[in-house]
Amino acid sequence: MRNFLFLALALLSGSVASAQPQAVHRPVKLMGSGFELTAIHEDEGVANAAIDAGIAEIRRIERLISSWDENSQTSAINRNAGIQPVAVDEELFQLIQRSLKVSGITDGAFDISFAAIEKLYLFNGSETTLPPPEEVARSVAKINYRNIILDPKKHTVFLREEGMRIGFGAIGKGYAANRAKAVMQAMGIANGLVNASGDLTCWGKQEDGREWGIAIADPDDKMKAIAWLPVGEGAVVTSGDYEKYLMVDGRRYAHIIDPRTGYPTTGIKSVTIVCPDAELADALATSVFVLGKDNGLALINQLRGIECLIVTEENELVGSKNLELQYEEIMERRKE
Repeated sequence: MRNFLFLALALLSGSVASAQPQAVHRPVKLMGSGFELTAIHEDEGVANAAIDAGIAEIRRIERLISSWDENSQTSAINRNAGIQPVAVDEELFQLIQRSLKVSGITDGAFDISFAAIEKLYLFNGSETTLPPPEEVARSVAKINYRNIILDPKKHTVFLREEGMRIGFGAIGKGYAANRAKAVMQAMGIANGLVNASGDLTCWGKQEDGREWGIAIADPDDKMKAIAWLPVGEGAVVTSGDYEKYLMVDGRRYAHIIDPRTGYPTTGIKSVTIVCPDAELADALATSVFVLGKDNGLALINQLRGIECLIVTEENELVGSKNLELQYEEIMERRKE
């Protein structure tokens, strides 16, 4: 579960001439999570119509990628694991293909076949020990992105081993945010924002002409901000263990599980990714959590146009190399 962003959009509420752009906000529950779509336009009717279209697009994406909907192509792939390939739409094929590329560059820290894991952890405060090693090993036995076989000519997807499953929990909302943005832009919305339960993408400018920006939540109190990041146009995704974690022998384990080992991650409380694409930001936020501070930052520092801000379990703020200047400013503000 993600409690990702404490947003500080700070839209001015002063009097504005009727001909000026107005922001229309629409909170709605989609994909089992809270979304909010914002459209800024001179005509409120145009803004509402664009939001309606964005919501319809998100619902379409959910029907396509849901592993809980028996009629979805994703469910068909899972039912046929170890049996036969399944022909899918180009859109789903490309999403899976992009997911496998992220798995490759993260050495499996991101893996859509993670859906096969057995539920070993409750993260409800009742646990004081880790599961037995043999149970953990068994739980990840069917997780391996290399066993997701794609046939570009036939547009088929085959899960090589029986019992494998794929799911898009760590990338789906980012993709849905991208698609909603594209639909709203096509309807004439030059300035807007889609917040897909913390997977946020924005374009243009705010109602008052200022650049978009966000505040990053304090992992120990999500109603307080510890950092401000200007975004402009792009996407921001934060993964955090704000509420769900477990303590074993004095060590804190986040609710995000390493798909390669089956064990919860340690050392990080939250990861924020800033990049042009919400789908990629979604996947990388989880990946950096799994990779850890040093390996995660090493990865991000190799990717052009992508930045990262990490809050460690010691409440240290660590930024990627091109975020350093802003990071220093943030730290100065925190001292005041």
